[in-house]
Amino acid sequence: LKRNWHNFFLCVGMEEKNQSGVIPPQHTGTVIDTVETIEMADNQAAQSFFQTGKQRLLNVNNWHGVAGAASAAFQLVDAKGEEVARPVQKGDFFKIDIPGPGPTAGDGYDWVTVEEVSEINEGETESVGIRVRPTLSPLNNSKDVAHFYSPESTSSFTVTREGNRITAGIYDRNTKPNQTAETLVDKIRDVAVGAGAVTAFSKIQWTNLAKGLLKQE
Repeated sequence: LKRNWHNFFLCVGMEEKNQSGVIPPQHTGTVIDTVETIEMADNQAAQSFFQTGKQRLLNVNNWHGVAGAASAAFQLVDAKGEEVARPVQKGDFFKIDIPGPGPTAGDGYDWVTVEEVSEINEGETESVGIRVRPTLSPLNNSKDVAHFYSPESTSSFTVTREGNRITAGIYDRNTKPNQTAETLVDKIRDVAVGAGAVTAFSKIQWTNLAKGLLKQE
């Protein structure tokens, strides 16, 4: 099996792998692109490994294991607020436990809602994608967005096969710190963490996740 690892890229305005259509237009704030690519020996190997990457992407509860011990922990929660162990679906939530204190609005967790889950298969191109957006916690009555990013921000996660090449990409769009928090503690935390995430948390977290999605045992 031929394996060629390409260096990861985190930059503004790089080519998007948006075949699944989950990445929204950029209007405001910061763009963060994190991409890892591997090239397989032939189509059969690429098609097989795409399925592995796809299953890893859709199994959100295992992202912590995929990304490594220093990463955030993700728990999938359904539209009724119940923790579930299944592939992600549109309308679900991610309950995210990142290192450090979490927002009081989220009972110590950051929350995003799953806006889209999409998949395409067009011959030599296969892609699956997930788009999430910061949201209120579904488990309490707080009116504050329970995340360090603003509700305009999105994160899109994709795994794409183009011939023998497979790409894992995480694309943050319209990224800004959350400024809607009511409590002083959450305001300080959201600005500090949100600003730092652009250059620290997102780089480390998403790079490790992208690498993990394409890791060959």
